[in-house]
Amino acid sequence: MELSIVEEGEIAVVTLKGDIDLEHSGRMRQNLLDVLGKARAVIVDLSGVAMIDSSGIASLLEGFQEARKKGKDFVLAAPSDPVMRVLKLARLDTVFQIADDVTAAKEAVS
Repeated sequence: MELSIVEEGEIAVVTLKGDIDLEHSGRMRQNLLDVLGKARAVIVDLSGVAMIDSSGIASLLEGFQEARKKGKDFVLAAPSDPVMRVLKLARLDTVFQIADDVTAAKEAVS
């Protein structure tokens, strides 16, 4: 898994690529929680994620819950088809705020 964070003012864009599985979900989780300590809004770009397992979903949920506790925005942007299938299967597509792309996510949190 590749992970990069770009901070644009009060918005942090976390871009993920590759597989998010048990081996990598802990690092993703820690980065999400760290960014939530600084940014007003976090956008997680999932367009490059080929596969996500339950540990990856759990890390996204923890980030979402932490953001809600702190009154911050947490948006998933451009989930790939495999990621969207998992979100729908777990019925989390109705829990997360999901944008078509990073630009739309930025507009949603502005």
